[in-house]
Amino acid sequence: MADILVQHDGSIATVVFNRPATRNAISLAMWTEIARVTEGLDKDESVRAIVYRGAGTVAFASGADISEFKEQRKDTESALRYNAQTAAAYTTIRECAKPTVAMIFGFCMGGAMAVAMACDLRFAAEGSKFGIPAARLSIIYGADSVGQLVDLVGPAYAKDILFSARTVEDREALAMGFIQRLVPAADLERYTYDYLRKVSENAPLSVRGAKVTIESYLHGLTDERRKTIKDLAVEATESEDYKEGTRAFLEKRAPRFQGR
Repeated sequence: MADILVQHDGSIATVVFNRPATRNAISLAMWTEIARVTEGLDKDESVRAIVYRGAGTVAFASGADISEFKEQRKDTESALRYNAQTAAAYTTIRECAKPTVAMIFGFCMGGAMAVAMACDLRFAAEGSKFGIPAARLSIIYGADSVGQLVDLVGPAYAKDILFSARTVEDREALAMGFIQRLVPAADLERYTYDYLRKVSENAPLSVRGAKVTIESYLHGLTDERRKTIKDLAVEATESEDYKEGTRAFLEKRAPRFQGR
């Protein structure tokens, strides 16, 4: 069976890291596949939200498959190639126009933390554990991933996590803002998909516009980004969905948005 699975449930797609025997450790081939399938789902008009998860409930993922490092990261040249593949996976998730959620059971370590940070939201099961053990491997994480960690938990907690390479327990991860929901393990799947079904029922142009606006603010509201936001607002106002939303409100019924 493939190490990366893509499952569809209506308008919600799920990307599964499918190596339970290794706590879903992510191989180089998987990093490449994560970028490829995410790009495809981003272009798929039938998909309105994407979930990333590990197979089973033991681990979201234990991080990169370190057993490959003797070959795939054996010198500077191979390490740079490897890092380019992981960065492409993170970037593709980060830049996906669809809402993305990391649904986390168990261990979420190393590169898996970067995958989770690239998602818009992180929902975790009670008992989940988090950490970035880069300092135990003499690895320095990329600026984009570290910047996202700072945005989520602040500079002091980011330094704490990276300096110490310690494991962060579930309630501390919630308190510091790394995860947005902490749910009993038995309820996490239901909660995540119920949440995304509600998101999927909203106007796709509005959801996409909100994501673009927030990301533009975080990266700096340049004239070009302001124009993009303005153009998206005009597109939404001129859309069939805008007319449908107004009609549905006046007719006291649920709107049926088409994303156009």
